[in-house]
Amino acid sequence: MSRTVVIGGGLIGLWCAYELRRRGVEVVVLDRGTPAASCSWANAGWVVPAFSSPLPAPGLPAQSLRWLLRRDSPFRVNPRALPQLAPWLAAFWRRCNPRDYAAAFDALARLNARTTQHYDTLQAEGVAFEMHRLGLLFTFVREAEVAHITEDLERMRAHGYPPPTVMDAPQLRAVEPALSPRVRAGVLVPEERCVRPESLVQGLEARLVDLGVPVRRGGEVRGFARRNGTITAALTTAGPISADSFLLAAGAWSGLLAGQCGVHLPLTAARGYSITLSTPTLQVRHLVYLTEAKVAVTPFRAALRFAGTLELSGIYERADPRRLAAVRRAADLYLAEQASGATESHWMGLRPVTPDGLPLIGRLPGQDNLYIAAGHGMLGITLAPATASAIATLMLEGRADVDLAPFDPARFVRPSTRWAARGIRHD
Repeated sequence: MSRTVVIGGGLIGLWCAYELRRRGVEVVVLDRGTPAASCSWANAGWVVPAFSSPLPAPGLPAQSLRWLLRRDSPFRVNPRALPQLAPWLAAFWRRCNPRDYAAAFDALARLNARTTQHYDTLQAEGVAFEMHRLGLLFTFVREAEVAHITEDLERMRAHGYPPPTVMDAPQLRAVEPALSPRVRAGVLVPEERCVRPESLVQGLEARLVDLGVPVRRGGEVRGFARRNGTITAALTTAGPISADSFLLAAGAWSGLLAGQCGVHLPLTAARGYSITLSTPTLQVRHLVYLTEAKVAVTPFRAALRFAGTLELSGIYERADPRRLAAVRRAADLYLAEQASGATESHWMGLRPVTPDGLPLIGRLPGQDNLYIAAGHGMLGITLAPATASAIATLMLEGRADVDLAPFDPARFVRPSTRWAARGIRHD
């Protein structure tokens, strides 16, 4: 039986490990922290193939310049990180054009083709997690913004989605009474759903343990050992762990790990925030997107979560309370009343992002047995099952069950002389 080490114990890593294990592979999962430290732990939890929009979008450079000096803006670049992020940002701005946006949107939509079926299968296989089929409601305080969303939703008609349903203010409040009179229009996509992400992470980890997969947390991968050009072991703080193949699924840290193998990837981190109310006073019927504010509202069982903002800061793990306050203010603007709960918890996670808005899924060029599944940005919950199925098939059969060409790491990879001799032990 072949053996694979999966580096990363967030949702992407755990689902990849599950797909490999159910196909007969011996798997070990390594993670540097607790499950709560992953970027999938307390995000919005949306499973929304219709929302397949990549991060670099036409018009974003001009808009982000207006937002740059506002600490509470939906999209922000931390000024302290500008020197480090300059090459990444240059590549990102180049992708903010209609042609690249349309190509990336279509690639993500194709990858998402069987997302909901994957979730239904996982639930049918007995993995315990919370899931709700609520539909996605885009809401607008400025009616002029409706056209941008409906244009994307029209693209989804090529992938089997019906035409979007546009509603005026009275129609909108009839289907979602929790909305404020300030909300002027809405677009409903009834097919979409959500999961409570922390329950999904816990459910997958529990199933892996039942299947005999060790999930080793608290140790850090410091490098890799090679023999005859092939990686033979991950060098961890707890000692070397040998395997036949290795998968980088460590989110924003995956680029650093690839660098230890002499490969440069333009993968950086974007901080996202959430506020979760237990036993909320306000009842929300749908997944609600506060469009202009870029904030997601998710009703869970006995909980309500507000999630949003995107701050490019590099791998910097300190939360900014002003960003949390901005999320809460947005919710108060769009909702009919200020929601409260028995408890209120705050969370910050580092989303891994690439300059073209597409994840990295595939084998790293020049590496015989090193693969990557990372860079999913704000679509990790949606893309996790398709990513896991594709990478498992690729690793075991040498081909994927979907077209992975748009996600091939080779589109970015170049030899990195700065990292070439670091983190590698040659036996």
